[in-house]
Amino acid sequence: MSENTLYYGDNLDILQRYIAAESVDLVYLDPPFNSNASYNVLYAEHDGTQAAAQVQAFEDTWRWDTKAADTYQQIVEGGGKVSLVMQAFRTFLGESNMMAYLSMMAPRLVELRRVLKPSGSIYLHCDPTASHHLKLLMDAIFSPAYFGNEIIWQRTRVAKRQSSFFGKVHDVILLYSKSASAVFNSQFLEHPESYKKSHYNLIEPDTGRHYGLWDFTQKGVGPSRRFGYIELSPPAGKHWIWSQERIDKGMKEGLIVFTSKGTPRLKRYLDESEGEHVQDIWIDIFDINAVAHERLGYPTQKPLALLERIIKASSNEGDVVLDPFCGCGTTIVAAQALNRKWIGIDITHIAINLMKNRLMTEFGADTRYKVVGEPQALPDAEELAATNPYQFQWWALGLVKARPADQKKGSDKGIDGRLFFHDEADTSKTKQVIFSVKAGHTNVAHVRDLRGVVERENAQIGVLISLQEPTSHMRREAASSGFYESKALSKRYPRIQILTIAELLDGRVVDMPPMGLNITLSRNLKPKGSKKDNGMEEMV
Repeated sequence: MSENTLYYGDNLDILQRYIAAESVDLVYLDPPFNSNASYNVLYAEHDGTQAAAQVQAFEDTWRWDTKAADTYQQIVEGGGKVSLVMQAFRTFLGESNMMAYLSMMAPRLVELRRVLKPSGSIYLHCDPTASHHLKLLMDAIFSPAYFGNEIIWQRTRVAKRQSSFFGKVHDVILLYSKSASAVFNSQFLEHPESYKKSHYNLIEPDTGRHYGLWDFTQKGVGPSRRFGYIELSPPAGKHWIWSQERIDKGMKEGLIVFTSKGTPRLKRYLDESEGEHVQDIWIDIFDINAVAHERLGYPTQKPLALLERIIKASSNEGDVVLDPFCGCGTTIVAAQALNRKWIGIDITHIAINLMKNRLMTEFGADTRYKVVGEPQALPDAEELAATNPYQFQWWALGLVKARPADQKKGSDKGIDGRLFFHDEADTSKTKQVIFSVKAGHTNVAHVRDLRGVVERENAQIGVLISLQEPTSHMRREAASSGFYESKALSKRYPRIQILTIAELLDGRVVDMPPMGLNITLSRNLKPKGSKKDNGMEEMV
């Protein structure tokens, strides 16, 4: 793979069609946990006060149905250890929701092993609801011999008080490798202050460097060694940790110190210590709280530090990192920042749009990657509208960088999306553009309805995005709605606009005041770049 790529679609289909065998160095996946819940993206109000608007991102609910049964049958008929473990699951679990979940996961994990290089590793993020089942499944696919760790990630120190059991504060991350030659780079944590005080409690007078004295022996019988002019034998059952050559060098460099009883000690400096090795219980990285800077409002979003540790540990610069359940894109952002190549896959356009926006926000508009699976021409858009109207709506709003409106029943009636802008020196005066997306037949009534919504919401501009070409009556009705006049910009904008999907694919944009302007009293209206100057409302 030579180019970073976002794929829209079912990850099983994407893996089978596009990802070559042994082409990926590291896989991280954070699939649905079978939590029997629906998850929403929470969007900030334009003043940032609360996360009120929400759009369902995915439903983490699995049911044993004909599709699950068909998937199970294909896995079993494929033979091998995966077939055996799935049959055992079926005997134990029956036709349950958990069995449906495992039937979904099994073929995807098989494909993920196929695309891994021999030196590759996979991190499967799950929770105690299914981790024990998934571990057996991973044993069947990757072999127990290549099981690395069951990492316990304490995501929070605060949990709801429970009356009958302990608080649930951790997730499980299962680490497996493709072979014994898997890449692994040890990770370190800074020593606690108490450890520094107890183990590096000495200071060199001339340099002020902190150091400690360490035992120079370890278990095992060894010969005597010469320390300068003294030949010393190690204690019974011990041997010196250095060879004679290293001892000679250490003596010259002053790294060997003798106690009052003549026992050699190794001198170690605090500023040369790598720190403590990261073990398989991670308590130093916490989940993203409600006011965290990196919080996007996407359900199940994981902290960047978590992905950075995983990527640093099991890949090197230039390696390829794959996330088949990419969500809001934390994996690809971490990979991009750490100079890795990446592949992200997700089945919703809202996630793809969010990832595109996040990449532009974090790394700028020049970030190089391609998107596969999004409609590129009108026939593609028509097919998406026919098969999945909600996905079409989210995709269409992504073309104009608008955020979807609240999907809760009865809320934001007649509004599919919004954009906010400021065109006055007083930035408390937030203006908005209302969007209505139509995939089917449109007529002049839709233009009138949009005009009424704009007036009701006290919005400045309304935009009708239509898959079909508007009629002449629709164009006249829109034109009769007048203009929004921006006094600071000395410019007028049509109050009601109609944009077709064909026009948007051809590069046409909403006629509105530019976002991210720095309006001053001197009316220096040159746009200033900023992290928010990307056409999408910031998410909490």
